[in-house]
Amino acid sequence: MRNSRDSCVIFALAMIAMPVNAVAQSADPAHQDTAIVVQGQRDRASNWHQAETDHVVVISDGSEKELVRIAHDLERLHFLLSVLLNRVDKPDVTRKLRVTLVGDGAEFDAMDLRNLRYSPGPYSRAFPDPTYYDPREDGAVFAATRFDRKAVLERGTGLAGILPDLVRATAPAAAEAPGASAENPGMGAALSAGQAGAMARFGRDDPLAIAVNETAIPISAEGRIRAGYARHFLLSYFPNAYPRWYVDGFGEIFATLATEGAARMEYGRAPEGYRKVLDRYRRYPVADILTGRYLADRDAGERWTPFHAWALTHMLFFSNERRGQLHAYLATIAAGGSMERAAAAFGDLDKLQGELVAYGRGKLPYEQMSYPADRAAEPIVRRLSEGEAAFVKGRLQLGTRVEIPVASTDPKAGKRRATALARRESWLGGLRRDAARYSANLDAQLLLAEAECRSGNMAECGTAAARALVVAPDNADALAWQGSAQAGLALAGPASERPNRLKAARSTIARANRADSENPLPLLAYYRSFAEAGEPAPDIAIEGLMKAADTVPAASGSRLLLGEAFARRGNVGAARGALIPVANGPYETPESAPARSLLAKLGE
Repeated sequence: MRNSRDSCVIFALAMIAMPVNAVAQSADPAHQDTAIVVQGQRDRASNWHQAETDHVVVISDGSEKELVRIAHDLERLHFLLSVLLNRVDKPDVTRKLRVTLVGDGAEFDAMDLRNLRYSPGPYSRAFPDPTYYDPREDGAVFAATRFDRKAVLERGTGLAGILPDLVRATAPAAAEAPGASAENPGMGAALSAGQAGAMARFGRDDPLAIAVNETAIPISAEGRIRAGYARHFLLSYFPNAYPRWYVDGFGEIFATLATEGAARMEYGRAPEGYRKVLDRYRRYPVADILTGRYLADRDAGERWTPFHAWALTHMLFFSNERRGQLHAYLATIAAGGSMERAAAAFGDLDKLQGELVAYGRGKLPYEQMSYPADRAAEPIVRRLSEGEAAFVKGRLQLGTRVEIPVASTDPKAGKRRATALARRESWLGGLRRDAARYSANLDAQLLLAEAECRSGNMAECGTAAARALVVAPDNADALAWQGSAQAGLALAGPASERPNRLKAARSTIARANRADSENPLPLLAYYRSFAEAGEPAPDIAIEGLMKAADTVPAASGSRLLLGEAFARRGNVGAARGALIPVANGPYETPESAPARSLLAKLGE
């Protein structure tokens, strides 16, 4: 009921929008004991560290020095973007981006993080994107490898293949080697075979995985991280429908951010190898990019690269004449207009094509800026325990493991769904075993509770949430998942018991809100307790949903819920405003098709 005590608490706290900075522990001193006491158990320190700033939380298994530099640069990038886009000192209730940096490329690939809400390009196969991004309802996550890669434009002869021949050519002749015979060809041949075996084991990130006469350009790991943060900033602080090429190119502009000392930075420099790439690939027609036709063209995948996206965005961003046209183009798309119609803002597209070709051959501008050092403070660092570190990768994998394709009559889609269900059950089985080993570990139980709830296993979700509450009785996430489980079990139970059981579930969710009024999970759980029961959501639930969407503006799931809620109330304008960024956003997401369907029903 609207006038219930729990509802009033939800309402009062949901309206408070003051940003709260999480408190991080200081780094372990070198002389400190490497074991930490957690809930009466001795949990040894891991090799993972966490660095937290005002806007990002970065976790890495690399060196602490590298971690601090990356986190600090991201905070500086945040300030730079705030200056450029007129957001300095504006109210900010958004959740911090959680960035995870994982080992080398092979280790990163082994996690099999399938992007469901991020799909750049399509780019040439020489430019795979080694990053993962998911704007989840409770906070966006980003992951990348810590190691540089390279884009191979033309393959050469692998050193692994020619080294054995070099050894044979420089070693004593096999027939002349002491003890040589048909059965024992001598040391030279034996060395060659050993070398060949060793070279065959080299992976793509090994230092000896070198090719002769290869044409390649470096892909900076830190550049990929900066580009990812810039894209996240745009989609979070200016959540509109954007063309994909623009979001991709916007990130690339800030990938080459460079800092000098504590108070200077520059942005906009051309990436290393820029001209080599543009000379190698034919220019893709700018008219097809601006109208979006390239997204359906298979040829685009061989002619369009991140460097081309950089060039087009860079020219429009730095051109006084074209910048106004870019704003008009983006405004049309943000309002729900087609890319074809929006492209008219640029006038003669053949002329624009010529300008872009000439721009790539000229001297390219970049900008420098000085700023007060205290506007981007050094991060606070702490070391993760082994228990915390054990579930870092699992939290990343959660997004792609628990989401299942919708049911379909298409046999291929049905097969994909069956495969995804089996994959989820296998992953859940491993997570359950690991969580049982760490029964007193909060991270383990919270991860399991979320995975069970999002898989529809409400009883198991409630059990895991209860274990988490033993460790941390007032934890907002644990209470939110427990309330969600209670609501799910109420809906599955006898209809006669449903009202009282839903009331109890909402009471638990209200406790979660009281524990952390800035946490979107309780607000989402409260709204869903009405929507999934088929009950009209009260004003208080809608207001809480609005706040949840504000804390993670790029989360397409929250925006879809909000659009549906407004549509049910007949507020067509507000519904369209919530749905257009989801339906016409830069990347196809699981929520895109439902948003387009609802928009079509709402009409113009």
